[in-house]
Formats: sequence, C-alpha cells, structure tokens
Amino acid sequence: MRRNWAVLAKAIVTAIVAFACLFVIWSVAAAGQILLALCALVSVSLGFYVYLARPAYTWRYLFPGIAGMLVFVILPLGYTVRLGFTNYSSRNLLTFERATEYLLEQTVAGPGQRMQFTVHSVGGKYRLVFTPAPSEEEGEATPAADVPAAPRFVTPELDLAAGAPESVTAAALPAGETLPAALPLRDVIKLRPTLTRLKVKFPDGTQATMASLREFAPLQNLYQKGGKNTLVNTQTHEVLQADFKTGFYETPAGELVRPGFKVDVGFANYARALTDPALTAPLFRIFVWTVTFALLTVLFTLAVGITLAVVLNWELLPGRTVYRTLLFLPYAVPGFISILVFRGLFNQNFGELNLILSHLFGIRPAWFSDPYLAKCMILIVNTWLGYPYIMVLCTGLIKAIPGDLYEASAMAGAGPLQNFFYVTAPLIIRPLTPLLISSFAFNFNNFVLISLLTQGRPDFLDARVPAGTTDILVSYTYRIAFQDSGQQFGLAAAISTVIFFIVAGLSLINLRLTRGRVEGQPR
Repeated sequence: MRRNWAVLAKAIVTAIVAFACLFVIWSVAAAGQILLALCALVSVSLGFYVYLARPAYTWRYLFPGIAGMLVFVILPLGYTVRLGFTNYSSRNLLTFERATEYLLEQTVAGPGQRMQFTVHSVGGKYRLVFTPAPSEEEGEATPAADVPAAPRFVTPELDLAAGAPESVTAAALPAGETLPAALPLRDVIKLRPTLTRLKVKFPDGTQATMASLREFAPLQNLYQKGGKNTLVNTQTHEVLQADFKTGFYETPAGELVRPGFKVDVGFANYARALTDPALTAPLFRIFVWTVTFALLTVLFTLAVGITLAVVLNWELLPGRTVYRTLLFLPYAVPGFISILVFRGLFNQNFGELNLILSHLFGIRPAWFSDPYLAKCMILIVNTWLGYPYIMVLCTGLIKAIPGDLYEASAMAGAGPLQNFFYVTAPLIIRPLTPLLISSFAFNFNNFVLISLLTQGRPDFLDARVPAGTTDILVSYTYRIAFQDSGQQFGLAAAISTVIFFIVAGLSLINLRLTRGRVEGQPR
C-alpha cells in the first residue's frame, strides 16, 4: 500500500514539475525567443528521460555536470562567438522587426485644430472638456476656463488616479449640461504623467494627445510603411531604405535614422580588431603586458608561497601554527575588500605607504599616474592576494613527501638548499603544474583586480579608444564594450573570442612544455 502511495506521489510531483517547465518554455516562446525555448525544451526532455527511464539510469549522475557545463560554459561561449559576427552595439540594439515597429509608432503634431482642455472632478473620477483653441490670427489664446461653451467636447468619466486608458473618445457636450469647476493648474500638473499617455479621439476622426498643460494637439504617424524594407516620412515624403550592411534605415541623402538594428557583419569585427590602427596600436602593448602580468604573478606567488611553506614546515619553528594562520588571512578576506584597502594605502597624498616613505626618504611615488609604478603596484597587490593559495597547496604537498628522503639527504651531508632543489621541488612540481597553469589562466583574465585598483589607468596618450597602460585584454575589452562612446558589444565579443583562444593556446603550450620537462626528470 505504501509503495502505491509513493508511486502516486512521484507521478503527481513529476506532473507538476513538467507542467511548470512547459509553462516557462511556453512563456519564453511567446516572448519571441523561439531558439531559446527549443533548447530549453530539449534540455528538459532529456532531464525527464534520464531520471525516469531505466535504460538511462547510469547517466543520472553525469547529467547534472554535463548540463551545467553546457549551460554555464558552452552556451555563454557560443553566444559570445555569435555576437562577434554582428554589429550589436548601443546604436544597434534592436532586431530589424522591432526597429521598424518602433519607427512606425513615432507620432508628430499633425494638421488640424488644437484643443484647449480643462479637467473636472466628478465623484472621485475625472472628465476632460475640450474647446477649439483660437488661431494665431485671432490673437493670443484665452485661458481654457474662459473659452465660450460651444462647441465643446467631453470625455467619459476616467479614473486617472489608477492610470489612463490607451485611448478614449470625446463626444459633444450636451447643451445645458453643467460640470463642476475646473481643477486649478497645480492639480493638473499632478495628473500630468497620466494625461501625457492619453490619446483622445474626436467625432471628426482626428486623434490628439497632450501638448502642454492647456492644450491637446492632433497627431499623425511620422512614418508609414512603403515598399519592401522601406518607410515613407509623412512630412517630407522621403523614402527610408533599410541598409542591411550598416544596420540602419537611411534617407536618400545617406543620413542614418535611429534606432539601428542588429545585422550580421561576417568577420568585419575580427578584421577591425586586427587591422584598425585605433585598436591595434594599444592592443599589442596590452597583450604583452597581459602575458607579462600573468607570468610574473605566477612566478612571484610561487616563490613567496613555496618559501613560506618550506619555512612553516620546519618543526622546530616556534609558533608556526600562529604564523600559518596569520599568513593565510589574505586569502580568507574577500579579494575586493583587500584591493580597495590597498588602493587607499597606495594613495599618493594620503596613503600610509607614501607617508612612511616621505618620512624616511622624503619621496612620494606617484603609484597611480606613473605607468611603471602602477604596474609594480598591481604585481605587489596580486602577489599578496595569491601567495596564500600557493602556500597552502605546497604545505599539503610537502607533508606528503616521505621523511625518509630528508633523513637520507641529511646523512649525505645535504643542507636546506640541497634538500629544496633536489628533494622538495622535484616531488611537488608535478602535482603543482596544473594548478599553476590554472593560476596563469585566471590572472590572464583577472578583471576584478584591474577594475578596482587602477581601472586600467594611466591611459595611453596616443590611443583613440579607451585603453590604459595597466589594462589587460579583458579590461580593455570591457572598456570598449561599456565605456566607449559607441558601446560596441559585437567588437568586444570578437575580441573576447580571440582572448579565449589565446588563453587556451598559451595554456596548452605551457602544459606541453611543462609535461615534457617533468616527464624528462627521473622518478
């Protein structure tokens, strides 16, 4: 009996989860993201098959890891690569269909009678009364409250406090019907956010919207649909032609009409990244600094970490547990807090470091404005942040080395340096190599450090794009994508793709060279 209830409960839970997943997928598809909805449907179907079908029993332990890799690694990588082949930017955000729809929705004041209006409160709701505004030839318009009663038009009762409807029809005010006094201007101002969204239709077919605190003006669409991929300006009668190379509608004179739309540009972004002098001039220098920064960081953190690990492994060292705890603290404190603390310490005028140097040697180094000092500062801070990780790894690896080797080395008359270079280092370098390579790859893309400490500055004086002497490739890409005047997301995606292959290639080369060197050593 219990088994039947368990089976029934499982079926109910499965049905609820399946219905919820289908509802989410349907919502995504209804929003126009057909490809994303299809991918979600395939993923959910595979998930149900893996966890419900007996033939797929062995895959249920691998499925979460594979699905996570696809969702959090492959999918973002594929999306980034795809963006690199488009002109996606702050000027070309929309699809062609959405850009066309946006332009067709634009309205301007059209020909016709402007209407003065007043707002009247009726039982907690509001009615708008319209009167034709006098023409310019008749002199200045008189206030709406003093305009003669006829002809007048009035709207039904509107709950403006709850939000105005998209449109409302005004009818002629019956003769003899009276309304409460018009609201003063200060109350109309309070209702202005709602009134500006209101479109009023009059008996002659014209449509008007709020033009000022006293008047509604007739509207007409600025553009109308023309032929294929064309729009017609209703005021100038110019024909706008959609250009699928630039991603804009263009006038006959070649002027671009915003907003633009996203189009495929092939390898144009990659060609620009490699051939445009404005990009290539700082790109090579930034690439060299990025590689140097990653290599020196790994070298310095390795040197400091392994030295401290060897020293703390000395059993006769008093208080080594306390030292180990204190030296591990930089790794325990969140990195962004430590970076901001160092930013204050290195401040040229008020930083504690410069105060000490000024008192001892009479100097105040310009850490943030001098390119070389800024790079030294970054390496110092990153070494401080990274050495505890290497120290902990090396401590564990040294603990795994048999003590008999050190005893035999001592009997042979070897000293501490000989023990390190001939016993400790050869035995820990092999398991440490993959971690050093991962550290290199991490620091190659260490955006947080650069962004919080120097923001890539000081900038190159000869660069036409945002680029600094302490920028690494990832921060340079970020500045192109989000700080450049055009916010060129497609170009940034292309550079990001190139960075990915550079990091992958350098990591593979490093791994092969290190593997060959390690495998060539005696075991």
